[in-house]
Amino acid sequence: MRPGDLSPAFLDSSPFDSLLPEGIAVVATRTEVEAPLFRAEESVLASAVASRCREFVSGRACAREALARLGVTRQAIPADDAGAPRWPRGIVGSITHCDGLRAAAVGRKLEIAALGIDAEPDRPLPAGALDAIALPVERERVRQLLRKQPGPSWDRLLFSAKESVFKAWHPLTGMRLGFEGGEIAFGAGDSRFSVRLRTPQRQRTEAALLHGRWSAEGGLLATAVVVPAMPGG
Repeated sequence: MRPGDLSPAFLDSSPFDSLLPEGIAVVATRTEVEAPLFRAEESVLASAVASRCREFVSGRACAREALARLGVTRQAIPADDAGAPRWPRGIVGSITHCDGLRAAAVGRKLEIAALGIDAEPDRPLPAGALDAIALPVERERVRQLLRKQPGPSWDRLLFSAKESVFKAWHPLTGMRLGFEGGEIAFGAGDSRFSVRLRTPQRQRTEAALLHGRWSAEGGLLATAVVVPAMPGG
């Protein structure tokens, strides 16, 4: 099997299909994909444990198949200094992996300025984790949701939403965003959320308020954030 060859493990549909607009290619798998890496990618795993290696290989396999669906030649997807994927010229994308799902989404910069996806198991965060990742106002919102709208693990969903924001923000600005850098608010009775960025280092005014979508199905939480490209940008 050559790097980037197709795998029968890819799903016909994924939790992200309903969260992302047309023009974005999404590929996912619920099992590990065995495929060789390109030489430029191997250095990323020089000191990685076996589980991290499997995640990386499967994520890159999904990403290459997603690129192929956009008509982009299968190629290496190395990592930058922060560990984020370095996409081919003219492409934006995001990769996620958790127990039970590996997925990648890619789009063209002419249409999408940035995107981030994240998947998490639908179960509560460990004790104390919410205090570490949430602003006081977010913690109160989560507690209210847990009381008034039982269903998804709202604390884990908040974490996932923040992860999607981070993955979109870093490639867009070149800056890292901490957990305190974006305030998440879930919509009332729908699958949307808004993100008010709290950092003064905004390089794009349209990034001051981001929007995302979420789903909870099959024991998995999925979130996605998309920043559309500016006309003529």
